[in-house]
Amino acid sequence: MKALVQRVTRARVTLVDDGALAGEIGPGLCVLVGVTHDDTPQHAERMADKIWFLRVFDDTDGVMNRSLADAAREDMPAEALIVSQFTLYGNTDKGRRPSWIDAARPEQAEPLVDAVVARLRTLGCTVATGRFRAEMHVELVNDGPVTLMLEL
Repeated sequence: MKALVQRVTRARVTLVDDGALAGEIGPGLCVLVGVTHDDTPQHAERMADKIWFLRVFDDTDGVMNRSLADAAREDMPAEALIVSQFTLYGNTDKGRRPSWIDAARPEQAEPLVDAVVARLRTLGCTVATGRFRAEMHVELVNDGPVTLMLEL
C-alpha cells in the first residue's frame, strides 16, 4: 500500500460527470491511497495509523512536530481527504506508457481504501473522500509545500 500525503490549507474533490462536490476539508492532509495485490486489512490499519500519527504540522517553535492526533487532542480540526489512486502503482520502467499491473483490481482495492477511512474515523479524524471508480478533479493548496510518500 502506498499513500501520497500532502499537508494542505484546503482540499476538495469534485466529480467530473456532474460537477458535484464529493468531499472537502480545511487545513489537514490530502492523501492519495494506492493498493497493490498483496495488501490486506492489516496494511490498511497500519497505513491509517501512520497517517494519523505523521508529524508534519508545525509546533509553536515552527518545527514539524505535530500530527492529526495531536490536533484532535488539542480540540483543533483533524481533517483528511482520502482519494483512491491506482496510478500510484503505475510502472514506467519500460517505455513511455505506464503499466498498471502492480495496481490491485477495484474489487480488492475499494474495501481496503474504505478500511483506511474507517480506521481514521475510529481514531477521531474527520474524513472526506472522493468516489471510487469516478473521474474526479482534486483541488488543493499544498501548505509548505509538504509532500511525503508512505509505503508499507
